[in-house]
Amino acid sequence: MDDLDRAILSALAADARCSVATLARRLKVARSTIQARLERLESSGVIAGYTVKLGEAARHSRIRATVLLTIEPRAQASVLSRLKAIPEVERAHTTSGRVDLLLQVAAPSTTVLDGILDQIGEMTGIRSSESLIHLSTKIDRTV
Repeated sequence: MDDLDRAILSALAADARCSVATLARRLKVARSTIQARLERLESSGVIAGYTVKLGEAARHSRIRATVLLTIEPRAQASVLSRLKAIPEVERAHTTSGRVDLLLQVAAPSTTVLDGILDQIGEMTGIRSSESLIHLSTKIDRTV
């Protein structure tokens, strides 16, 4: 990756809908150069996809929780398989601390979130769970 690649990535991080023509104008290079760079960045896996960044109104309309799970020995694969089937489970991270999995869950209401937490807690293979409901965000550096 060179400076042009980094400039393209920076521009797309700010606005994923930026057209090839606009990128070319901003970066003062030919459209064909931008197109070739994008194809190379995509095929090499540097660019995995293009997305929409939700605004404050959309992000704050959901109730979020972090769920800490302790898993029975050798049950992690089956637990993860069942967690993937729950659309409200946005992320699952393995950890090296006192818990085995850290989940990020988002639901449209506390009622739905309560049901999801019950569903997760009742899964076979889960030894214990602890839920932390997000109240407010003080720092957000997500792109």
